[in-house]
Amino acid sequence: MNRTKIKNYAPQARRDFIQADTDRAAFHGLHEKRIEPVTVQGDVALIAGRAFPREVAEKRKALQERVERDGFGPTMEALAYTWFNRLVAIRYMELHGFLDHGYRVLSNPDPAKATPEILEHAEHVELPGLNRERVVELKLDGTKEGELYRMLLVAQCNALHSAMPFLFERIGDETELVLPESLLHTDSIIRKLVAEIDEEDWREVEIIGWLYEAYITERYEQVIGKVVASADIPAATQRFTPKWIVRYLVQNTLGRLWTATYPDSPLKAGMKYYIEPAEQTPEVQEQLRAITPTSLDPEAITFLDPACGSAHILVEAYDLFKAIYQERGYNKREIPRLILSKNLFGLEIDDRAAQLAAFALMMKARADDRRIFDRGVQPRVYSLIQTDDMDAEDIAAALNAQASKETLPPGQLFETEDNLFTRAASTTAPPPAVSLSDVKAVIDLFEHAKTFGSLIQVPEALASRLPRIEQRCREVAAQTGEIVSRTAAKFLPIVEQARMLAGQYDCVVANPPYMGSKYYNAPLKLLVNKLYNKAKSDLYACFIQRNSTFARSNSLIGMITIPNWMFLSSFESMRHHLLSEFTFESMVHNGRGVFGTDYLSCSFALRNSSLPAYHGIFKRLFTKLDTVSSNEQLEQRYLSEPV
Repeated sequence: MNRTKIKNYAPQARRDFIQADTDRAAFHGLHEKRIEPVTVQGDVALIAGRAFPREVAEKRKALQERVERDGFGPTMEALAYTWFNRLVAIRYMELHGFLDHGYRVLSNPDPAKATPEILEHAEHVELPGLNRERVVELKLDGTKEGELYRMLLVAQCNALHSAMPFLFERIGDETELVLPESLLHTDSIIRKLVAEIDEEDWREVEIIGWLYEAYITERYEQVIGKVVASADIPAATQRFTPKWIVRYLVQNTLGRLWTATYPDSPLKAGMKYYIEPAEQTPEVQEQLRAITPTSLDPEAITFLDPACGSAHILVEAYDLFKAIYQERGYNKREIPRLILSKNLFGLEIDDRAAQLAAFALMMKARADDRRIFDRGVQPRVYSLIQTDDMDAEDIAAALNAQASKETLPPGQLFETEDNLFTRAASTTAPPPAVSLSDVKAVIDLFEHAKTFGSLIQVPEALASRLPRIEQRCREVAAQTGEIVSRTAAKFLPIVEQARMLAGQYDCVVANPPYMGSKYYNAPLKLLVNKLYNKAKSDLYACFIQRNSTFARSNSLIGMITIPNWMFLSSFESMRHHLLSEFTFESMVHNGRGVFGTDYLSCSFALRNSSLPAYHGIFKRLFTKLDTVSSNEQLEQRYLSEPV
């Protein structure tokens, strides 16, 4: 993979997409410092002297409200990212043959042709909602290729909505207004995407993550070295995990879990980065036998990345789970569905990264099951939702709304429309299905979800009631009372993310966010001081502590971190906790180079069980601490150096 081209392309692409969206917003009368009025006359909307179809007025209104709520610059940036993600996804899919109609949407398989293949065959393309008569009319006209191509591209995005709603929201809202014009021009954003990254670089789904990291590089440079606002935490803290590190982490957690129970598993032959445990004393061998299950159900093994980024760790775990299922003789077509629905879990605070993570997993599944898009399977990757705009009383009232067969006519859920959320109390009324205090507790947990992320901890008492709250949300969401069902449906993902955060997992693997305590904003500082006092000096250390609570007893934790937690006095209490309560199965001290010249790093696999006499395996990949090595050099040393 030519990472230099990716690093050169993506930052410029970000600027190009933002500028293109800004130009389209201006075309529709929205500028950074002024907003043109919209006048509707019959079937026409007039904006700054231009006539548009009437439906543009509603989309412009939605876009204006978004600008007024979030600011002009942040709105343009968010919309640019939306279109960047969509086009990157389509580019990957067209090169892998994953589009049902079989035509390329952004390019042409004939390198001598610049016209997208789908445009050449427009009259034969079948996509849901595509107006075939209009397509033929535009094709025969011969002068409206731009309009025709725009119609085809929007239809393609909408066709992917049902399979991947997390990435392809149905277009017809304000995002369509800023879809750039002149998409067929030689300098268009699509032509640049196709021309500047070689086709062979799209072979592996990891390109999605490399593009993502490169895309946010400029934002990282703008925010680093300052107290970080919540919206900038992703750009300030995320680091791409090299593949060899990912393989070490996955093979020495999930792979170790499996081979501990099945030491003769053929999986070992394919795990190049697996570290064979050292010979142990009879005492330790007996302790290991006592905590090692005699059998494992592949469908019951859970794997969490609590800061999943664009899913490089989850993608590698997918491949190993696939091998495990194959070893146990599962039907080939069933394996992708089982992995996505039962085994892999990811949490993020960055909506766009979570979209790309879910997309990457869907592409792994699509490569193994060509019908996966039709099976209604969605990756269990959650971008944590913030609740600062939610009303606990309305939600509690909706979840407790109950129709009485004795007092209400058939099909009527509420007595009147006016008292939709308030019904008179009765001494004979049953207790509420969900208490207001529990709803408030859930909402309070996620007031700063985009700041705290997976560091949020769910109190045990509340966690025990979450299954019932989730069940009630589903019941009410399925009812016919429109406002009530919408309210329950909006609250449901909040409860689902609470359940994920309250859960425990068999493998917890992460490249956590990195941020020193002097850059914490005020809410983050309060949380860290309250819950992570042992690890408060850096965000990554807080994640070490948090991952220890995500892990079941005797389960495995894999992480790559900065290594100063091993030496600095500020981490002394955390070191004591780890050494007394956990067991280091292996550790690799990488030195400089994994994250470039500025950072040292170490990787480790940690068992959530105390075995004081256990002999771990430790590797050091450098001789001089200030030496900077490439990832290729470090990988070779890892594979060749004795322990």
